[in-house]
Amino acid sequence: MGTYNIPRNVKGEGRILFIFSGKSLIYTVIGVGGGLPLYGLFSLMNLHVIGIVAIVITALIGFVIGTFKIPEIGLLKFTKTVGGENIDDIIKRGIMFKKKGNKIYLYTKEEEK
Repeated sequence: MGTYNIPRNVKGEGRILFIFSGKSLIYTVIGVGGGLPLYGLFSLMNLHVIGIVAIVITALIGFVIGTFKIPEIGLLKFTKTVGGENIDDIIKRGIMFKKKGNKIYLYTKEEEK
């Protein structure tokens, strides 16, 4: 008799605290690091609660960037080309495009009458 591999659900085994993957945890920590100067600024004005809210918002933005993908929406042309890709990959590509100073040229074919 032969041996057979039984498939098992391995999704989520690489997660930390059930919601964080390694990448999303890194982006969340970067978001917290971005919110700390805002907390310092608001704490100088004795607005500690607003500073903590700023940290939570920037951490949430980092988590979203590290976790979610762009959905494919048929009505929007932009999502047809990048649908299903991670948000951080799209941001990295945009930064590299601007950094290199690249341009996109569109050539249209004119029809003769």
